[in-house]
Amino acid sequence: MRKSIVALGLSIVLGLVATAPAWSQEPDTVLVNGKILAVDAQFTTHDALAIRGGKILAVGRSADLRKLAGPRTRTIDLLGRTVIPGLIDSHMHATRAALSFSTEVNWIGATSLADGLNRLHAASLEAKPGAWLIVVTPPATLQTFPERRRPTQAELVAAAPNNPVYLQLAYGWAMMTPLASKALNINSEADLPRQNTMEKDAAGKPTGGITGNLVELFDRLPKPSFDEQVEGTKAFFRELNRLGMTGVVDPGGNNVTPAEYQALFKVWRDRQLTLRVAYSVCGMTNGSEFEEYKNYLAMMPQGFGDDMLHFNGLGERITWAMNGINGKPPEADKEKYYQIVRWAAERGMTITMHWNSDRNVDELLGIFERVNREFPIARLRWTIAHLNDASPQTLRRMKALGVAWTVQDAMYNSNDDVARQEGAEAVRRMPPVVTGKNIGVMIGAGTDAHRVSTYNPFTVLQWFLDGKTAGGAALRGPEETPSRADALRFYTLGSAWISFDEDMRGSLEVGKLADLAVLSRDYMTVPVDQIGSIESVLTIVGGQIVYAAGPYKQLETHIAARF
Repeated sequence: MRKSIVALGLSIVLGLVATAPAWSQEPDTVLVNGKILAVDAQFTTHDALAIRGGKILAVGRSADLRKLAGPRTRTIDLLGRTVIPGLIDSHMHATRAALSFSTEVNWIGATSLADGLNRLHAASLEAKPGAWLIVVTPPATLQTFPERRRPTQAELVAAAPNNPVYLQLAYGWAMMTPLASKALNINSEADLPRQNTMEKDAAGKPTGGITGNLVELFDRLPKPSFDEQVEGTKAFFRELNRLGMTGVVDPGGNNVTPAEYQALFKVWRDRQLTLRVAYSVCGMTNGSEFEEYKNYLAMMPQGFGDDMLHFNGLGERITWAMNGINGKPPEADKEKYYQIVRWAAERGMTITMHWNSDRNVDELLGIFERVNREFPIARLRWTIAHLNDASPQTLRRMKALGVAWTVQDAMYNSNDDVARQEGAEAVRRMPPVVTGKNIGVMIGAGTDAHRVSTYNPFTVLQWFLDGKTAGGAALRGPEETPSRADALRFYTLGSAWISFDEDMRGSLEVGKLADLAVLSRDYMTVPVDQIGSIESVLTIVGGQIVYAAGPYKQLETHIAARF
């Protein structure tokens, strides 16, 4: 319904563009003298683009589009800069990441361990004595540092001597300062959650390091207030805007309860979203997922919402029992999973499912095929996330079902051990995106950020093209290395398709939403090893400027006026 209403509105707009007198078509904004990558079917390049009413009014030559400008039109000279459709992450835990963004010390993007420690020290100077300083970052962040090591407890204490400091890498390792241990009343290993152990040095003395599944330990830390969650949501989305992002597909998953969506919903209600969000819902309670779905979603049909925020089905953990499972699941667990996804298909809902290995993907696809015999699922755009070792046979089965694939940079976040575990030849084709594209599987790009991966889309675009880990090891071979154009398609039209939005965004074509980013460097020609350093200098969502820097810094006043 949402899509059909939008399509009707779009046809009316296009009709008006074609028939209304020229004076009534004065653009709000015209971008001229640029290299505008439309990312349409022909990968067309233009040098100008006009915006009216939040949509693209025209594309073409600067001389022609300047003629459309009226006295109220804002004309922006791109000075030869490259413009791309706003990037869309097809698998980012953005709702969860945003909740604590204003209260954590961010190490993503730090250039060295010394830089990270300086960030921590700067935060300590702003914080009150005794206030917590929390750093949670992917292990790959440290792999990019020239020091190639974790911080010591002494270094954390030196950076923030008056604050409890907790630093966590993904979900498996943390370092706590003595003030943090004291605040949590942890005096020995017996005081830790049962899954955790203390690291000790050669003399048997605790180092401050904690290993194991850290979810329960992290839950003991102080939580941001609701106002801090709201500010964190706005700040995180603006950070994504800085990197050219205009949308995310949030797959749900662990640690996001209904209460934790409320900050996002408030920012949306207050009309302060600078990023389009399509979000999924997962079952909260192990064993009670089906009942929860029935209760949560009774008044929430697929697509419920608007162009800035809408409901996008179930995921990524449909049931606890089937989430991240290795080997063959018990038949009872498979049957329960089948009942839920059958119920979703009957009601027209999409599914996104976390799945790690091709070795047992038949367990999942067999259920999808069973449902498909009763309720065809192709139009529902179900997706599988991760699955880095997908075989051609698996990809053909996915294509036959109309199931898409959301691909993340897990291999970038890996280390040299993965080649020894999987075999060098197997790793050369991970993930097999060229095979998937050739078979016709729809592919959306993303990060799985931010606990286990960077949220920077340009880091991922560089990884698509060079196949290197964060530490610089080259793993993927040329057979599965996409072109720059295809990698950009994965991050734009591919991700837009996954949120049912490809008719509205994902490319810069007349009638589509004016979501775009003006880049600091030309993505198509900059050396591959420099793609990760690209940022946006101007990001526009629905015709509104949401981020401006460098030569466009003065346009910040337009952002302040709106927000």
